[in-house]
Amino acid sequence: MLAARLTEDPATRVLLLEAGGGADKFLVKMPLGMMKAMLKPELTWRMMTEPEPHLDNRRLFLPRGRLLGGSSSINGMVYMRGHSRDYDRWAQMGCRGWSHEEVLPYFKRMERSWREDNDGYGHSGPLPVTKNNTQYLLHDELMQAVANAGYPVTEDIHAGAEEGASLVELTIDEKGRRASTYETYLKPAMQRPNLAVVTNALTRKVVLEDRRAVGVEYEVGGEVRVAKAGRELILSGGSYNSPQLLLLSGIGPAEHVAANGIKVRHDLPGVGRNLAEHPRVPLEFAAKGPVTFVNQLRFDRAMRAVAQWYLFGTGPFARQLNSANPMLRTDERLEQPDIQLFSNPVKLTAHLWFPGVVKSPPHAFSADVILLHPQARGHVKLKSADPHDLPSIQLNLFDNEADFATARAGLRMARKIYGTEPQAGLIDRETIPGAEVQSDEAIDAHIRAMAGTTQHPVGTCAMGIGPNAVVDPELRLHGIEGLRVVDASVMPDVPGGNTNGPTIMIAEKASDIIRGRSLPSAEQASQEEKA
Repeated sequence: MLAARLTEDPATRVLLLEAGGGADKFLVKMPLGMMKAMLKPELTWRMMTEPEPHLDNRRLFLPRGRLLGGSSSINGMVYMRGHSRDYDRWAQMGCRGWSHEEVLPYFKRMERSWREDNDGYGHSGPLPVTKNNTQYLLHDELMQAVANAGYPVTEDIHAGAEEGASLVELTIDEKGRRASTYETYLKPAMQRPNLAVVTNALTRKVVLEDRRAVGVEYEVGGEVRVAKAGRELILSGGSYNSPQLLLLSGIGPAEHVAANGIKVRHDLPGVGRNLAEHPRVPLEFAAKGPVTFVNQLRFDRAMRAVAQWYLFGTGPFARQLNSANPMLRTDERLEQPDIQLFSNPVKLTAHLWFPGVVKSPPHAFSADVILLHPQARGHVKLKSADPHDLPSIQLNLFDNEADFATARAGLRMARKIYGTEPQAGLIDRETIPGAEVQSDEAIDAHIRAMAGTTQHPVGTCAMGIGPNAVVDPELRLHGIEGLRVVDASVMPDVPGGNTNGPTIMIAEKASDIIRGRSLPSAEQASQEEKA
């Protein structure tokens, strides 16, 4: 995305290096293909955590996109900006220029929203934001159950109190295709003579001369090459790969860098630290009858749905599986929602089936509880000085009582919602963790045994001004000239919602910072539009 924006200026030349391949693939383009794409080794960095000490020493699977468009080419496509307070908090933490008022124009610049009559959204940007097709998702039943259980519902999660259960919005275009940053930004720009894209190119390290980044060493087909930068380098590897690359380059905590046999070029303690992620705790129910999305996975219907998607961009495989998007507070004294429910009328492990040939997967509902503002912080480190080795990742999920307490409260709220009509009428029984799991101790044991991630890692090259900050508010690396980081790793903490939208916003804003341009504040833009 950033390369596309920068090369709008014909005088700016950009070399984009991607460790993976292209993204023009069937499973990438078809929205429901994400259930398989995320598991394909040729499309992902198949990372794993180290044994998580607070989750029964389990290792968690962390797929990240290894293709053009990065994780936006394999993710769940849910679009959220995050809560306005998230960005005001960033500004209070020393990230000047990143308050909600200052980032809102960039969200609007990138959006092409389905909400055509709503001036709170952008309508001419490259990123299509469409509403989910809820025909097969039992959306109305869940929304009514939320309201009947006494919780708020809203038509627009980004307006008003920014709270409640809402329709799911997705980065899927009007033709039913995934709207990754490759499709929406990069692909249209690849015809420009000032943009060169090299795929299957593994970046090995940043080349430094004294305190300035002057190029990168990368590998293509076993051949090691060096590319020199005329102006500056930009790392956009994400919250795992960007800190790994800095560490391989001798930039990071000096003791750790030296312990891996790498010459210390710049002691920067925050590199790889401050890793934040939205943990999720599973909750599942067996359906009372054959009413869930499993019906659409019957082989003959699925083949028809694939054809319908391919020819017309419509049908059950042209959208996502989320029934609704509840964003709720577990305590009324909180200023903003602290949990999100990942609500699906099917288990994500469900498979194609056909009577008499392959047994149908069970009809079920899932309502994973997601912690939006966890206190746990982890780290990314090197396993070795070999750039082919994946990094060592420790999330440290649930390393504190506050996160356990939030998860327990969220699970009980979800139980209340799914136990309320009309949703309750669709359910036979709770299967995970089971209705007998009621005490704090039993729920905590379930969390330790079953909690996972939402694939929203941020923070390992955190923006700020303190001793552990890695980049400044203009995303320049502290202590090294000519080097910026532009990806989710610069977020000082994790926003309350899916992180794809905020990451694109960061790149939009970065493109103006790099070019020395600025956008008016949201208030100024509104006044100009009215004038």
